[in-house]
Amino acid sequence: MEIGISGGSCVQRSILADQVYKEILARLMDGELKSGDPVSIDGTARELGVSPTPVREALARLESTGLVVRAALRGYRVAPLLTHEELLDLMDARLLIEPYNAELACGRADPPFLEALERSIEDHRDAPNGPHFSDYRSYWEADERFHRLIAEQAGNKFVLRAYESLGGHVHRFRLFGGLGVQDARSATEEHTQILQALRRGDAGAARIAMAGHICGVRERAMDEYERTDRNARNATARYVRRHGTARQAGPAQGLPS
Repeated sequence: MEIGISGGSCVQRSILADQVYKEILARLMDGELKSGDPVSIDGTARELGVSPTPVREALARLESTGLVVRAALRGYRVAPLLTHEELLDLMDARLLIEPYNAELACGRADPPFLEALERSIEDHRDAPNGPHFSDYRSYWEADERFHRLIAEQAGNKFVLRAYESLGGHVHRFRLFGGLGVQDARSATEEHTQILQALRRGDAGAARIAMAGHICGVRERAMDEYERTDRNARNATARYVRRHGTARQAGPAQGLPS
């Protein structure tokens, strides 16, 4: 695969880095790149037909959300999947940050902001949600855009940085690669409730609606986690019965016993 953009302006380089980021992200989300796999800057650049610079920028961006890790003199590697406890901690962090964002954003809401949220909900509702990242990418992007719009509208750059560092959406979806989106209807309804509160200018209701949404996501994520882990363990048990030796099985690799 080659990714190429002619010219050498800063804008074009930024677009190229974004394309490289999306390609590496897709490989992470679909499990093509697995936990612990090395990610070579030069090798990835050759494979994509680009210079090392956009690959380096893309990996730095992925590192900021914890999807890859960098070790001195060893380069980048794919980060381990979140454990059950880490997923709970991530959702708790979102529960601290995102209701506050919704409350602040309500006081700064204007027609363009509300219209952008409405479009994200429409895109969210209409997006396909099959088992592979290429199937549900537009769903994920609409979901992430809704939350990012609110975080940016809140107007607190430090809270925005904290929100960005969580990488909450990619971590959750990475855990359940191969399953597709399981909670589309619930998530869309909850987004709509948040928007309705913002339209009314009710900051308290916006905060409560966002908190309810994050709690709902947390509950559904835990159910998905346990189902995925149970399926992987059953697959391992079947393999052992047939072949007499254990192997890693599916998305539960690296999950705690």
